[in-house]
Amino acid sequence: MEENSRIEWDRRYRERSHSSLTPDPFLVSAYEEFVAPAFPNGGTALDLVGGVGRHALYLAERGWQVTLVDVSPQGLALAESEAKARRVSITCRAEDLTEWELPASSSDLVVNFFYLERALFTQIEQALKPGGILIFKTYTQEQLKLSGGPTHFMHLLGSDELLHAFSGLQILHYYESSTGKAVAELVARKVSP
Repeated sequence: MEENSRIEWDRRYRERSHSSLTPDPFLVSAYEEFVAPAFPNGGTALDLVGGVGRHALYLAERGWQVTLVDVSPQGLALAESEAKARRVSITCRAEDLTEWELPASSSDLVVNFFYLERALFTQIEQALKPGGILIFKTYTQEQLKLSGGPTHFMHLLGSDELLHAFSGLQILHYYESSTGKAVAELVARKVSP
């Protein structure tokens, strides 16, 4: 586990700088439009680098069996505490995604928000079961023209990069915007063989 990353994120969660439990509006809209119709009874979900669990909790409240993966035990402890308060169940795993391998064909849904590790793209695709859906949102290089957000190119998508990142998936929705935050949003499905 990358110790510096874990220490930094533990500190941020202790200081509550990243403590929002409100799901990203894109997750809510993508869930309602694409996920709920395809999986009316829920399924298995993987929330990558989900921090305090804002997306894992949203999904668990809708009947999903969610595994929340994050490098920070502090963030995961907050997620577990909130899950208990809401009387829902989530599975938490303290893992560094640069070292941990995603379980293949394990998830009906994978969500990835504001985390970019290009080496994971193939694993994310392989983690989806046939018919499974990926919801992905993160910053683009246009964010450099705005305030806040990452400043290193390895954490910023190029124009249309996310659109072409998952060649084995069927694109259901793609959008780039630089209003407020410069982000790319993707919803894609793993086509059944």
